Amino acid sequence: MSIIAFWSNEEKETGQTMSMVALTTYMAIEHNYKILSVSTSFNDNTLEKSYFATRKTPGLMNGMPQAQNQVGIENGVEGLIKIINSNRIANENISNYTKIVFRERLDVLCAPRTKSYEEYKRITTMYPSILQAANKNYDFIFVDMSKYIPKEQAKQILELADVIVINITQRLKTINSLLKLKEKDNFFKKNNILINIGRYDRFSKYNTTNISRYMKEKKAINAVPYNTLFFEACAESKVAELFLRIRKVDADDRNAMFIVEISKFAQNLIYKVQELQMKM
Repeated sequence: MSIIAFWSNEEKETGQTMSMVALTTYMAIEHNYKILSVSTSFNDNTLEKSYFATRKTPGLMNGMPQAQNQVGIENGVEGLIKIINSNRIANENISNYTKIVFRERLDVLCAPRTKSYEEYKRITTMYPSILQAANKNYDFIFVDMSKYIPKEQAKQILELADVIVINITQRLKTINSLLKLKEKDNFFKKNNILINIGRYDRFSKYNTTNISRYMKEKKAINAVPYNTLFFEACAESKVAELFLRIRKVDADDRNAMFIVEISKFAQNLIYKVQELQMKM
């Protein structure tokens, strides 16, 4: 029962959401875990759109039941908040408020529907309670932390997280920004931090090896490589189908590096969770 927060202090795009989509989809297929992906976005459905089109597409893919992708008006995060506020959460199945990607493997709690930022801010105050309630029902809860979350609520979620994945780019300015953050804030020096490079380009001078050396980082730096098929699948709501198709590829396949790096990321995360649990 672990909460994993995907977070970035960067204003520019780091590939954070897509990295989380790739990792959770891979883990749901390759590992025997029950996973919940939580979107905290404001006026943005990038995470859920990676799996769910506007039309219904229920079906059976390679023996893995896929989602019915419609969520009722009283479901989703707003419906879950009503249940929590009425003190009925103990008797509720959290998955009733989610969209199902792979049954008993991967659920998605969609972003709030509201277009009002004031209403969104009120909703974000409930995320810690939502995560604590959901933590009883899932092996892993991944939280895609929006840049729009107020600082106080973001801090609460980060403190609640068992592991924090800091997402960066291969820009020197971004790398230096993270170094400064770690210097001035002891919170980010803790042993529960992992670093991930989204949209990774292995031909960049700032590859994982060189960044690790530059940052004097002992822990492995993770990477989710840029992959054309993956980003097209995200836009077309076909990520689940893509991963089922390319999960086993030959070494010379164009998608091999993408799968290898995500597999390494999954193993590093699982190892970190197990390491932290042993120290409790």
